Amino acid sequence: MAQRVAVVDPGSGNLASVVRAFEKAAEDNDIAAEVKVVTAASDLRLADRIVLPGQGAFAACRRGLDALPGVVEALEERVRGMGVPFLGICVGMQLMGTKGLEHGETPGLGWIPGVVAPMDPRGPDGTPLPLPQMGWNALSFEENFHPVLDGVKPGDQVYFVHSFAFEADDPEDVIATTDYGGPVTAIIARGNLAGLQFHVEKSGPVGLLMLANFLRWEP
Repeated sequence: MAQRVAVVDPGSGNLASVVRAFEKAAEDNDIAAEVKVVTAASDLRLADRIVLPGQGAFAACRRGLDALPGVVEALEERVRGMGVPFLGICVGMQLMGTKGLEHGETPGLGWIPGVVAPMDPRGPDGTPLPLPQMGWNALSFEENFHPVLDGVKPGDQVYFVHSFAFEADDPEDVIATTDYGGPVTAIIARGNLAGLQFHVEKSGPVGLLMLANFLRWEP
């Protein structure tokens, strides 16, 4: 029986590329998966895996999530209460934190303690680097540390677009970083939770490998 993958739509844009990437990752790896964009709490209660993408501003994505009746409560019930594997992508990953500081202070879901703060990247001579951090950048991590990174190699590149970064309270929740004027959180994970700061659906074969790993992951 195909596992049911719910891609939550907080109203932040077209999620077709995320769905297509998951479908390709499943097909290429012979994983039976039904991937569906959802906005209803009832769909989350039937899901075997839950994905929260997001793009744009933290506050707008949080408002979009709150505007879906019962969805935040269903996420708490399924993800926190029942341990359903969860993947946050880009702003969806940031929403896993305690709060975001974009356009004022906005509470996150509070699942992994940390603050999403504005980046201030500097070059070796102290000059500011352009924001957003946009484009391909290498991942730095300890190999074989987490199932989502199975088969991915340190130095593999993924596609970033962001001006705010996750600052975790506990460094152990950060399982991969990238370098942009210093280390920047790229992947967070704790228990059945994983979050990717980059656009995994735009990250080519490396991204597809991570999505397949998520579909296989049994936390």
